Amino acid sequence: MFAGKSLLITGGTGSFGNTFVPMTLAKHNPKRLIIYSRDEMKQWEMAKKFQGDPRVRFFIGDVRDRERLYRALDGVDYVVHAAATKIVPTAEYNPFECVKTNINGAMNLIDACIDKGIKRVVALSTDKASSPVNLYGATKLASDKLFVAGNSYAGGHDTRFAVVRYGNVMGSRGSVIPFFLSIRDKGVLPVTDDRMTRFMISLEQGVELVWHAFEDMVGGEIYVKKIPSMKVTDLATAVAPEAKIEIVGIRPGEKLHEQMIGPEDSYYTYEYPEHYKILPAIHSWDTTAERIKDGKRVPEGFEYSSDNNPEWMSVAELQAWIAANQQKIGNI
Repeated sequence: MFAGKSLLITGGTGSFGNTFVPMTLAKHNPKRLIIYSRDEMKQWEMAKKFQGDPRVRFFIGDVRDRERLYRALDGVDYVVHAAATKIVPTAEYNPFECVKTNINGAMNLIDACIDKGIKRVVALSTDKASSPVNLYGATKLASDKLFVAGNSYAGGHDTRFAVVRYGNVMGSRGSVIPFFLSIRDKGVLPVTDDRMTRFMISLEQGVELVWHAFEDMVGGEIYVKKIPSMKVTDLATAVAPEAKIEIVGIRPGEKLHEQMIGPEDSYYTYEYPEHYKILPAIHSWDTTAERIKDGKRVPEGFEYSSDNNPEWMSVAELQAWIAANQQKIGNI
């Protein structure tokens, strides 16, 4: 669906963008793929990877700047919204800045996309937006609600919005796997709580979920990928089998287990072979056949969290993944 079309990705120099861009160029051959972000150094580094490819463009800008978004979106067909302030402790200590990017930025983008006639927009969400306990999660829940409601707010315009939600991205910058790898020679790995569990997803799976959302969406859906869970203690063992695990206590705003679908959303959630789909409650859109398609409604009170997941990743499976992806861990 992207062949010959123009795409823009906000926050495109981040971990997701660095995977989405080459995969989309290779498989879908868009006319233009615009990376919109505010960090000129990251853009300069990323541009070197695509030197000589006329399809890739770079645009310095911030989602907080509505006028800049209007200029960047000129002639664009599809948008992926990946820009966010997302480090949990950073958001706890800088709440105003987190709100400006994650909530005000979402509002700016929704307005700009409607006014510029963008066809479809897919926004990236997080497990932390489900039953949030930290400010980052609360801002992303607000952002999700804004994008869902954007389909009603668009009125007679054709712009449609959807959301994708997934958990811990294996090997991404600032995540636990590269952190453990960087300190494993010390022989001690800090774990916040020995009961802690996390969802495990690769960036490639995240990209494929976004592609699916663009193809499947009617407007207002939240897509949740089915992925395995892992105990953080097992993750530490996979990275450094001989290292000692030191329990250091939960950080401000941190959850014991990740949740991607809460019981309150079960009334609007449908199951598919490889994902779940939370349909919008507004306008009775959760009952429309065009959104439900071949989905099966989940039981009332259903919860999809990393501790009650039927699928688990083993130590050996993670070790195999690390061995196959050593070159990009911490660089994506």
